[in-house]
Amino acid sequence: MQDHVYKLLELTGTSTTSIEDAVEKAIKRAHKTVKNLSWFQVIETRGNIVKGKVQHWQVTLKIGFAVED
Repeated sequence: MQDHVYKLLELTGTSTTSIEDAVEKAIKRAHKTVKNLSWFQVIETRGNIVKGKVQHWQVTLKIGFAVED
């Protein structure tokens, strides 16, 4: 097995639907420009409330990817 070196990105995905959708949007966007995405870690979840309901989710994640040789 080959040893790998990883780099981390910190991104914030947003969604009016759900936490999971915010995560998916952040990963999908990162995938457009970054190769070798391997894993993610949710760092923070927050949102705003309007008239007693969640209006918008914001999820900050760290995304790891392998650095190429």
